[in-house]
Amino acid sequence: MRGFLLGLCCFLCVFQPLSGESTCKLKAKFNLSGYKDVEKKKVVIGGMFPVHKRIASSDGNTSSLPVSSGCEGFNFRTFRWTQTMLFAIDEINKRNDLLPETDLGYVIYDSCFTISKAVEGTLTYLTGQDEAVPNYRCGNGPPLAALVGAGGSDLSIATARILGLYHFPQVSYFSTCSALNNKFQFPTFLRTIPNDVHQSTAMAQLVLHFGWTWVGTIAADDDYGKYGIKDFKEQVEEAGVCISFSETLPKVNSPEAIKSIVKTVAESTAKIIVVFSSDVDLSPLITELLHQNVTNRTWIASEAWVTSALINQPGVNSLLSGTLGFGVKRADIPGLQHHLLELDPYADALTEEFWETLFNCTLNYDTALRMARQVNGTLSRAARGIPDGLCTGTESVAQLNNTYSDISQLRITYSVYKAVYAVAHALHNLEHCVPGKGPFVGGSCANITNFEPWQLMYYMKNVRYKMPNTEEEIYFEDGDIEGFYDIINWQVNSDGEIAYVTVGRYNGSAAAEDRLHINNDSIIWNNDILEVSCRPIRTNSWTHFISRRCHYSGLICVSKPPRSVCSENCQPGTRKGIRQGEPVCCFDCIPCADGEISNTTNARECILCTGDDWSNEANDACVPKIIEFLAFGEPLGITLIVISAFGALITIAVGIMFFMYISTPLVKANDVLLSFSLLLSLVVTFLCSIVFLGEPQDWSCMTSQVALALGFALCLSSIMGKAAVLMLRAQALKRARAKAKAAAKAAKAAAEAAANSGSPDVIVTNTSNNEASAPDKPEVDVLTCGHQRAIAAVATLIQAIACTVWLIILPPHPVKNTAAQNVKIILECDEGSVVFICCIFGYDIFLALLAFVFAFIARKLEDNFSEAKGMTFGMLVFFIVWISFVPAYLSTRGKFMVAVQIFAILASSFGLLACIFLPKCYVVLVKPECNKEELMRPRAKPRDGSSTGTSASLATAATEVNTSFASTAIDEG
Repeated sequence: MRGFLLGLCCFLCVFQPLSGESTCKLKAKFNLSGYKDVEKKKVVIGGMFPVHKRIASSDGNTSSLPVSSGCEGFNFRTFRWTQTMLFAIDEINKRNDLLPETDLGYVIYDSCFTISKAVEGTLTYLTGQDEAVPNYRCGNGPPLAALVGAGGSDLSIATARILGLYHFPQVSYFSTCSALNNKFQFPTFLRTIPNDVHQSTAMAQLVLHFGWTWVGTIAADDDYGKYGIKDFKEQVEEAGVCISFSETLPKVNSPEAIKSIVKTVAESTAKIIVVFSSDVDLSPLITELLHQNVTNRTWIASEAWVTSALINQPGVNSLLSGTLGFGVKRADIPGLQHHLLELDPYADALTEEFWETLFNCTLNYDTALRMARQVNGTLSRAARGIPDGLCTGTESVAQLNNTYSDISQLRITYSVYKAVYAVAHALHNLEHCVPGKGPFVGGSCANITNFEPWQLMYYMKNVRYKMPNTEEEIYFEDGDIEGFYDIINWQVNSDGEIAYVTVGRYNGSAAAEDRLHINNDSIIWNNDILEVSCRPIRTNSWTHFISRRCHYSGLICVSKPPRSVCSENCQPGTRKGIRQGEPVCCFDCIPCADGEISNTTNARECILCTGDDWSNEANDACVPKIIEFLAFGEPLGITLIVISAFGALITIAVGIMFFMYISTPLVKANDVLLSFSLLLSLVVTFLCSIVFLGEPQDWSCMTSQVALALGFALCLSSIMGKAAVLMLRAQALKRARAKAKAAAKAAKAAAEAAANSGSPDVIVTNTSNNEASAPDKPEVDVLTCGHQRAIAAVATLIQAIACTVWLIILPPHPVKNTAAQNVKIILECDEGSVVFICCIFGYDIFLALLAFVFAFIARKLEDNFSEAKGMTFGMLVFFIVWISFVPAYLSTRGKFMVAVQIFAILASSFGLLACIFLPKCYVVLVKPECNKEELMRPRAKPRDGSSTGTSASLATAATEVNTSFASTAIDEG
């Protein structure tokens, strides 16, 4: 019994795999090459790349077991794509932030750029083993995630139809056909290369960027051409661009139709032609255009033919040089070149084939030995173990610098890189799903070790991630990503061949105004309009060449963008005036009014500048108004500063001189303290004029006005105090002289009466003494020095109180005066309150009037040193200056108003200084012999009756005058 059971178990163990093999096996053998690494992996990603260009021909023998054809024509460029997927998976497995607990495996097949091989690979991939079994998953390995592939659009359409049946995710890196947008036919198809519909928007933006408003269009007679050109026309017509002509390329060769299109192109005035077509459909038109020599046109190419070798044939330079088109975006991938150059040639069969094809040798020793015998007929080298044609495995890939190792134009390669990362991020989101918050029924989550394709498809549709090297954000909208294109310009190089030069970028995911970026100076146009100046054009690998080359080495004349308009564009500074009854592309240009601008070409309306701006002469920009104020550094400001400083220094010098001669009679006359206060006030007025200069600030506005008001208040009150004393003394002296005159007349009458009475001596002597004693003490000391100082102090204090109230309630402050002049902003001080400013300076005018009246009354008091006359002249100068100031100030604007005000301050200050102190300085310094007490005494009154005297010694003036009159009376008696 024990033996029977043991035998039964052995039979079952043997029968089960045999039955499974017979169930999951087809009657054909697949011949697939590629890469596979699924051992000890948690999830597997599939890939499909056209590593070979075609399948090898077969003998068609049907007498043996069918085997799928092999592949031939190794493609180094697509092999680089394959290595990029391997590099990306390895990079993801090393990261700690992306799938940290999941090790990705891969199964990559070669599609040989044929639909049959793509289908074979797809079926094998779904089956999970080396043989395809439709509708069955026979492998027991890790779950399959998604397919990256399958290359061209036709391959992807074939594989997407199969994968869509199982809701299996597919991410393409090279299929742009808009037919793949149909989610009913291709529900699980995604792609990391832009959809063709983005080109319509990109082309429209390009046309609007260069201001072309008169454009022709040509489209292929298929969905690609019709839908592409339809979207383009809708966008540009909405922006005001007119379509000159719209032609359709026939799908079937029709010479008549082609000649009709050529005739339309030749007769049209449109210089810009937008073409949405494949290279096959466009080729007959290009041939006919060359035959009829239709040139001087700029072609805007779609991605289907912008880099086509079928179109870029010898002889098209005159027609197609200067073409602009759109290519898929490129990017650098750090570390990829190191990965490409560090391949192990013995790793697998595909890499061995790559190595042998690249270096034209073999890695198999027996093969090399056999070849050496066939070629050399000797074993001399083979005996040494180094047969001819044997690869060492240490050859340098970098030294060959071929398509495989060239990473300067990683466009599709970068798309492969993005596709792998899309699957990885979707798996990451699936793995980190929180139970109870998942997207599936009941908030459930999928298991990373055993999930269904449709579960991963949910995450694929909603994935959103950033590429690690470019920070480009990738997400899918209905299976597509945003359009990213390089703008390519066809330029003729030094060998006379067309080279594709990147001159700009288009980013469909950016804001509308930031999508298109283009370097106009890098574009070589196909027209005869050249820039006047020549400049060097630098490139990495070749030198520009054009028929209009400069005679100087390394320099090239750069052509201007072509013009293609019905009416010439309205330049900035003008606006479009639509002509009644004509197309919108035909218009008049109307200049903008002053204060209004248009800063774009073909502006519909002019823009009003803001208050601080004004239009420039061309009316194309609002420029800041000229800020005007009287600056310290300009010549006028420097001149005023020098004059102010000179006046202050002169005043200080006078004060020093007075202090040195303070004991002299002339300096002591009429209160020396008031003289010093007068000099101090003049220093303040001289220096405060400097504060008016420079950009007005809060402190400068307040300081300048208050210092000026207080300075003049102290100055005028000091003059008023001195003049008041002189006036009262003059009045007292006048009364004393009147009394003396009356006494002299009485004495004379008494003398005559005494003479008649016979006793003249007694009568004369007594009468004379009695009358003469009357004016011994004339009233000349009504105002003492203390009174004078009190007058000056009180008058100045009143002004100080008024200024304090002014600063507290409504202080002066800086303002921008934009109304005075259109093109200038005048920085000036606003007094804050007209009432206060009028009261403050009205008070100074009142003090000036009192000082002038007092000085005018006392002007005849003195003879040799008339201080009252100096004050009178000084006040006259003061009034003349300020009366002249008013109309001059009101008739000026800007900084000259400040200059006029400063000039008035300086002129009035110099006038007072000169008129009051210059005579005294002359006596003190030049005529010191006159600065004596005896010379300050009055002289005898002339016979004409005019009174004379001096204010230097008025204390004895009355007695001396009385004695003089008394003696005169005695003599006459």
